[in-house]
Amino acid sequence: MNNRKVTIKDIAKYAKVSTATVSNVVNGKTGKISEETRIKVLKVIEKHNYIPNRIASSLVTKKTKTLGLIIPDISNPFFPEIARGAEDKANKAGYNVIVCNTDNSVKKEEEYLSMLKEKMIEGIIMTASENKEDNTDFYKKISLPIVLVDRDLNIDNVRGRILVDNFMGAYKGVSHMINRGYKKIVMISSSTKDNTSSRRIAGYEKALEDHKIDFKVVLEGVYSLEWGKEAIKKIIDSNIEFDGVFCGNDLIAIGAMDVLKDNKMGIPKDVGILGFDDIYLGEITSPKLTTIKQPNYMMGYKAAEILIDSIERNEKYKEIILDTEIVIRESV
Repeated sequence: MNNRKVTIKDIAKYAKVSTATVSNVVNGKTGKISEETRIKVLKVIEKHNYIPNRIASSLVTKKTKTLGLIIPDISNPFFPEIARGAEDKANKAGYNVIVCNTDNSVKKEEEYLSMLKEKMIEGIIMTASENKEDNTDFYKKISLPIVLVDRDLNIDNVRGRILVDNFMGAYKGVSHMINRGYKKIVMISSSTKDNTSSRRIAGYEKALEDHKIDFKVVLEGVYSLEWGKEAIKKIIDSNIEFDGVFCGNDLIAIGAMDVLKDNKMGIPKDVGILGFDDIYLGEITSPKLTTIKQPNYMMGYKAAEILIDSIERNEKYKEIILDTEIVIRESV
């Protein structure tokens, strides 16, 4: 072969079959092909180290077997587990996944959506930027099927949603704090522009109401360690008397814990602190972080499952709401 790249025509010639037969064997479409022919073609492919041209194939079949995964912050340990779950399910179904990190930038999010469309991917799994405000005009240009994970958007081409019961998770967590004796619990949250945050705030407020606690302080920012530090400093500097902090995610909680310890405030003796997500960092903080666990791996896995079912079988819209659980450690 003189070191030139082996083509599908070469394989067909050596196997003494048609190129269509080789194509069908490569793509697993062997229903009308005898087992003897299939094995013969596979032996020739192996002997000559034939690598199918997937790009050329996709131009013919209009199928790339590729999904896009858009996440807002790859440095937040919550999202790699979503990515892992989505990739595991996609790989089992014969799909590849392109991961795009937006850094919580709406501009980057829209650029990635356009890029993925150009690459002929077949569908998108997305956790939207927490700074996102509905941009329905832009999303109308993206005709690809989308499955939303964790954060919701009001757009037309959504084939599924994977959410957790954020209201009940927050309610159970704050009730646990109250039952442990904390009565002046402040909340450090992300912005209520994000539906996830607004549901967690609502759960916090309902827990206070049901336990007849006339104390409510909410600071809104972003899901980051830096915001946790900044927000708790604001609370301390304002001379608000508090004995508990409920945080919109674990990164906020870990940032707040650092500042509390710097101010010689004992955790949980002086201040109880509760996170949300159950990222691995919570197990190595001192004290270890009590938190609300989200099944983030399963969120990614189920998102890929719904998207692939939509692509391959045109399944109807499906929404899954997963439960949370309290992981009790040392901070509450």
